[in-house]
Amino acid sequence: MVKIGNLNLGEFPLLLAPMEDVSDPPFRAVCKENGVDMMYTEFIAAEGLIRSADKSVQKLDIYDYERPIGIQIFGAEIESMRQAAAIAEAAKPELIDINYGCPVKKVACKGAGAGILQDIPKMQKMTEEIVKQVKIPVTVKTRLGWDENSIKIIEVAKRLQDVGIQALTIHGRTRKQMYKGEADWRHIAEVKNHQDIHIPIFGNGDIDSPEKAWEYRHKFGVDGIMIGRASIGYPWIFREIKHYFKTQELLPPPTLEERVDTCKKHFIKSIEWKGEKLGIFEMRRHYTNYFRGFHHFKDFRMRLVEAESMQEVIDILGEVQDFYQQDLLISY
Repeated sequence: MVKIGNLNLGEFPLLLAPMEDVSDPPFRAVCKENGVDMMYTEFIAAEGLIRSADKSVQKLDIYDYERPIGIQIFGAEIESMRQAAAIAEAAKPELIDINYGCPVKKVACKGAGAGILQDIPKMQKMTEEIVKQVKIPVTVKTRLGWDENSIKIIEVAKRLQDVGIQALTIHGRTRKQMYKGEADWRHIAEVKNHQDIHIPIFGNGDIDSPEKAWEYRHKFGVDGIMIGRASIGYPWIFREIKHYFKTQELLPPPTLEERVDTCKKHFIKSIEWKGEKLGIFEMRRHYTNYFRGFHHFKDFRMRLVEAESMQEVIDILGEVQDFYQQDLLISY
């Protein structure tokens, strides 16, 4: 069994990656229904939290049906991160996760996210201060290194373990790679199999099918897998992987009715959490993913992104279901 502190995550947990503008409570709700074992909030700026910025504070919202859940924070200043960890702990998550992996320029080039991989002693000190500050488990998500010439992930893992983190997730790319190329899980396996590493090690990067999850689980020996982009518009990936692990058989893809119902549920929860105007706006990025591979969906998508009321969106989704049931033009 994989444990983080006293938190038991089962034999081989599937984790939902923290993704900005994606892994909010509405999206987390549909992932939870499909079997994800552990989820995280979107990453939250430490400076925003300590200044009580509305957007940052709202990201602290967690619900009992989401548990277990971690709140992820990021920042470049040790004192700000320490204070932010205390604020996050007060929201009563199961753990605090530190983002040392975000590669985007506005984060990494200010010394936060993956930027701190250029200063490993500071990373260690920041982590130590956060661990001292809170009473719940602290975990970290990071990348292999800043670039291919500075991969020191074993040293990073040992240093972070030494100051008290209780699990480590590694994305198998460097910051320089961003999301290009193939994630290199060999380095993740080296960390997992190192004689001095005893905390759970989770792998992240490029898992987009049950078969690949099975292959990487057994090839690289990780304690669990974190899934990000493959879950966007396809929360069923968690149940599909779990079914494959148990039976070595692939589940059939979600039916048209399931796709429409889940999209609608995601949309309604988005409205409930963000209000009608913002909920409608922020849901627009998800429609294509829910109906990827459906012939002639472009026209429906244009109408969905132009819709301005909750009822209008629900009505169009009803038309989507009727159209594809009648025409049988679905291509998986």
